[in-house]
Amino acid sequence: MNIGRIGRWLKDKLTSSSKKEEIELELPEIPPVWKRKPAERRLGDRVFRVARVRPWLIPLPPIPRPKQPGLSPLMMIYGFAGVIILGTILLMLPVASKTGQFTSPVNTLFTAASAVCVTGLAVVDTGTYWSSFGQGVILVLIQVGGLGFMTSATLLLLLLGRRIGLRERWLIGQSLGTERLGGMVKLVRRILLFTFIVEAIGAAIFYIRFSVQNPTGTAAWRAIFHAVSAFNNCGLDLFGNFRSLLGYQTDTTVILTTAALIILGGISFIVVADVGRMRRFGRLSLDTKIVLVTTLGLLVLGTVAILLTEYGNADTLGPLSLPYKVLNAFFQSVTPRTAGFSSINIGSMESYSQFFTILLMFVGGAAGSTAGGIKVNTFGMLVATIWSTIRGKEHAGAFGREFANQQIHRALSLVMLSITLIFIVVFVLTITDKGFGFLRLLFETVSAFGTVGLSTGITPDLSVAGRLIITAVMFIGRLGPLVLVLALIQRQQPSEYRYPQDQVRIG
Repeated sequence: MNIGRIGRWLKDKLTSSSKKEEIELELPEIPPVWKRKPAERRLGDRVFRVARVRPWLIPLPPIPRPKQPGLSPLMMIYGFAGVIILGTILLMLPVASKTGQFTSPVNTLFTAASAVCVTGLAVVDTGTYWSSFGQGVILVLIQVGGLGFMTSATLLLLLLGRRIGLRERWLIGQSLGTERLGGMVKLVRRILLFTFIVEAIGAAIFYIRFSVQNPTGTAAWRAIFHAVSAFNNCGLDLFGNFRSLLGYQTDTTVILTTAALIILGGISFIVVADVGRMRRFGRLSLDTKIVLVTTLGLLVLGTVAILLTEYGNADTLGPLSLPYKVLNAFFQSVTPRTAGFSSINIGSMESYSQFFTILLMFVGGAAGSTAGGIKVNTFGMLVATIWSTIRGKEHAGAFGREFANQQIHRALSLVMLSITLIFIVVFVLTITDKGFGFLRLLFETVSAFGTVGLSTGITPDLSVAGRLIITAVMFIGRLGPLVLVLALIQRQQPSEYRYPQDQVRIG
């Protein structure tokens, strides 16, 4: 029974009559609190329950108005900040370091933020400085940060047997980059299952390879840590001395497995599920098509650009044979997509190669994934918009679909605000850490904003102010794009009027 329609009908009836008349309603069911002398009437084989109701005794239910939760961005910010603070406290304990001494709050805060924001920048070497307890804390922080606070919180609620309400479903959907509410809990379960299966397969492959050179326990721990760090696009490693994968340049198994984990974690489960369900490119959603095409284009472009620019560099790809040059060039086009692993010395790359890597780090991975950056969805949509404009099309679109103007405006706002933030941070760092040069500071800032983790080697030598600034940039880079989009959605209101159009000179 539609109570809202009954209430409005009774209200209209009262306003059209000056007398308090009795109205007889024949309804299948009337709430018990409204019944007066119920009776039954038969019409053939059907039985109707009848009640005489005095309209002025019926409380008119209010018309429901849709409300969007306005605190969701704050909840996500508080959630990530709380996990970072907890990780900072645990890493400060003497048991967390191999020396058994307290670690400075600045270094622990930086490490915890880097792990939770799945950035991968490190002021102390993860493999040689932290004990097994400290490395375990970092591993948990990476997993929680990669899955996202809302997804992890949902897992805890499911384990406790609590029911997920409408508000929680909306928050989960926004954190994953989708606006649908139906089947959200099932979606989270599939994400968790997909994550653990992929990480388990990656850990098994790494264990087979690492067990050749390490004891069983060490090989197993490194395999698990490396698989989790790679899938969550973090980049922290346990190989020691900030070497990352420099010792595995010619190991095809380690390089390709790491690249596969990075790509699977960076394109989001929603894209993977769409591909598995549709299995044909023409039937995929517009979002999935943009993610796949843009990702493939950036991988090819990055591989070719790095191979050409570093081909003869004696400190990077120069000493390698042609097959391994292609392998490492491909890996270095994958890892700037917010992973942070490196198979060559980033600080020894040519300046133009570093600048091109900055562009890849700024774009990042897909929305709703473990990656950061402005997202390939945003970048792909803006590129398609520019191409549509060049071709003289009035409405921008791709693959036979048009983009909503509101989405284009949000994408432009996100890109311009991101560039503004990076500009301000680099300007401040040139004052606090002016000894490193502009390009290195720009590289470090974009790496922190895109939650990448690649570094030219200046991270351990940053000043206290510089470390705190990079910590804040990592936090903003992880949550900033999502919070900004949520804020723009919530502030959006239908226009009651429009101004006359006018022209502005361009070019």
